Amino acid sequence: MALLSDLINLNLSDTTEKIIAEYVWIGGTGMDLRSKARTLSGPVSDPAKLPKWNYDGSSTLQAPGEDSEVILYPQAIFKDPFRRGNNILVMCDAYTPAGEPIPTNKRYNAAKIFSDPAVASEEPWYGIEQEYTLLQKEVKWPLGWPIGGFPGPQGPYYCGIGADKAFGRDIVDSHYKACLYAGINISGINGEVMPGQWEFQVGPAVGISAGDEVWMARYILERITEIAGVVVSFDPKPIDGDWNGAGAHTNYSTKSMRSDGGYNVITSAIEKLKLKHKEHIAAYGEGNERRLTGKHETASIHNFSWGVANRGASVRVGRETEQNGKGYFEDRRPASNMDPYVVTSMIAETTILWKP
Repeated sequence: MALLSDLINLNLSDTTEKIIAEYVWIGGTGMDLRSKARTLSGPVSDPAKLPKWNYDGSSTLQAPGEDSEVILYPQAIFKDPFRRGNNILVMCDAYTPAGEPIPTNKRYNAAKIFSDPAVASEEPWYGIEQEYTLLQKEVKWPLGWPIGGFPGPQGPYYCGIGADKAFGRDIVDSHYKACLYAGINISGINGEVMPGQWEFQVGPAVGISAGDEVWMARYILERITEIAGVVVSFDPKPIDGDWNGAGAHTNYSTKSMRSDGGYNVITSAIEKLKLKHKEHIAAYGEGNERRLTGKHETASIHNFSWGVANRGASVRVGRETEQNGKGYFEDRRPASNMDPYVVTSMIAETTILWKP
């Protein structure tokens, strides 16, 4: 008699050329990922060769019940680490039947910005540091914390090891390997300052692919925590008090910044970000005011600042970048629940296209 695990792990390629494609999209809250699967006649590697599909937008807060059909456009393909074989995960964005992007489709505008010749010629690179918190499912309290109580103060947990310091490493390492399998350019992981909190980094990724890869990495993480019976939170300040919040620090460079003389390009770009501080803050995630207090390695949400090697600034420039006279900078303002399509394209638009 076959076990459930045997059936889940069936290798379809032994008996059929058909594959399963899991279509993934972003729901109406802007953070709720949704997905559903369909059978295709054979392997596909080009998203343009995938069929469009539809879903009930009235059940995702994206359409009224009397006109509920929303159309999925496949945009990026990843290998499926859950079904494996030739099966795929498909990152999609959403449109009306008339072909107009729905209001929650943030990818559409981002793609327009990244396809602008002035932006494309600068080859914008991104490295996004996605922080998140693992919660006990029944009580929504951080993993490893005593229920209704608190662990010892912050200090030993950042990049820590040991059963009293690192909680959820099996989930984190599973996610790391699953992302590599999927083809996501995940560049590292680490335990964060607050116990139960972790980070993964995606990048360097160019242009729109940074958003695609971060969203798919989030999807894979949600699926793994589902299996583990743990809840993942992207709240920027999941626990009030003397605990670090969760951000999505966004490292950024252009071809001009990476070339000789690039430091002057970097400082000019930072000055543009300063002038657009309020607009960026408004788009950098919900609840970010609870995190950007000027404490716990953040700058105040009300003031823009930058500095070399300063983790208490809005924007940090690395020592190596200063020494080399070229490189990249880190925008430390985005919250953990930011939309990577919005943040990456907005940084490119402000620093490359906007003329003060």
